[in-house]
Amino acid sequence: MSSIYLPRTADALAFAMSTYGIPLLVLATTGSAVLTGAAFALEWIPRLAAFGWAGSIVDRRGASVVFHLASLGRALALAAGAVLLYLYPSGAAASVTVMVLAAATGVLTEFSYIAVETAGAAAGRRAGPRAHRVQAALLGIDQTATLAGPALAGVLLLAGPPSMLAVVTVLSLLAALLALRTPPSPVAPARAPKGRPGAGLVTGWRTIRALPALGWLVAGLTLSNLSIGLLQAAGPVIVVQHFGQSTTAVGLVWSAAAAATLVAVTVCRFALDRLGLWPVGVACSVIASLACLAAALAPDYLSYLVMVAVLMAADGGLAVVLRTLRSRLIPPEAFGSTLSATILILLLPFPLAGVLTALTPPDALGHVITACAALQTLGLFCAFARLRTDPALRA
Repeated sequence: MSSIYLPRTADALAFAMSTYGIPLLVLATTGSAVLTGAAFALEWIPRLAAFGWAGSIVDRRGASVVFHLASLGRALALAAGAVLLYLYPSGAAASVTVMVLAAATGVLTEFSYIAVETAGAAAGRRAGPRAHRVQAALLGIDQTATLAGPALAGVLLLAGPPSMLAVVTVLSLLAALLALRTPPSPVAPARAPKGRPGAGLVTGWRTIRALPALGWLVAGLTLSNLSIGLLQAAGPVIVVQHFGQSTTAVGLVWSAAAAATLVAVTVCRFALDRLGLWPVGVACSVIASLACLAAALAPDYLSYLVMVAVLMAADGGLAVVLRTLRSRLIPPEAFGSTLSATILILLLPFPLAGVLTALTPPDALGHVITACAALQTLGLFCAFARLRTDPALRA
C-alpha cells in the first residue's frame, strides 16, 4: 500500500488533473479555442517524443529514482506556473506561462508514468501467481483518477487558476515523497553503452519481437484502439450533431465509460483467479467487438452511451490481461524500454483516428466505425487464436 498503491494514486491524480485541467486552464486564461487545442497538442506531442528517453532512463537509473525526480520536477514547474499566473492573471505573460506549462508537464508526466508502471510490474513479479491482482488494482487506481481528476480540476478552476495548480503541485510533491518508499527496480549494467535517444525504443521493439505472445496481444489491441480512438474523436460529432444532445452529454459518455471500466476491472480480478488469462481475454474481446459494432448502429443517445461504456469496460479487462502478461514476460532489465515501445504502438491509432474523423463526412461516420469494428474483431480473433495454446496465457 505505502510503496506501490499510494504513490500511484498521488501520481495518477496529478496526471489526470494536469492532462484534462491544463487545457481548461488555457481556455479560462486566454479565452482562445485555438490555443486550447494547441495546448492539448503540446501536452501529447512531447509525451510521444519522450518515450525513447523515458524507457531507457528508467532501465538505467531505476524506477524509484526517475519517479521521484519527475514528480519533483513537475511540482516545481506547477508551483512556478501558479506564482506567475497569480502575478500576471491575463495577457501575453499568462498565455506564454500556460503554454510552457502544458509542454513541461507533458514530458515530466510521461517520465513519471513509465517509472511508476515499471515499479508496478516489479510488484507484480514479486506477487507471482497473484500478479493479475496487482495489475487490476493499479488499473483501478488509474480509472478512479480518470473519473475524479477532470471533475476536481474543473471545480478547483472556479476558485482561480493558481488554486488548481497549487493542488496539483501538492499531489506531485506527495508523489515525489512517496516515491522514496518505492522498491528499486532492476537496472541495466553500468558498462552498457548509452546509445542514441531512440535506442530504448529499438531495444523495446526487439524485445516485443522476441516475445510472440506479447507481440500478438499488442497487435490485436492496436487494431482495437483504432475503433476506440475513432469513437473518442468522432464522439462530439455523433452526440451533438447526430443525436442532437449538448456538449455536456459528450462528457457524460466518457464518465459512464470510466465508471463501467472501474467495475469491470474489479470483476476481472476475481474472474482471473478462477479462469486464467486466456478465457477472460477471449470473453472481453467478444464483448468489445460486439459493443463497438452496436455503438456504430445505435439508434439513440442512451443506447450509444451504454454501448460505449460496455466497450470501454471490456477494453479495461483486456488491459488487465496485457499488464499481467507483460509483467510476466518482459525481462526486468529491459522493462522500461519495452513498456515505452508497447505504449507507443498502442497510441499510434489515435492520431490516425483523428485523421479519419476529419476526412469523413459526418453522415458516413457510422460506416467507418462499423468497418473499424470489423477490423477490431479480426485483430482480436487472430491474436487470441494464436495465443490459445501459449503457456504464458494458460498458466
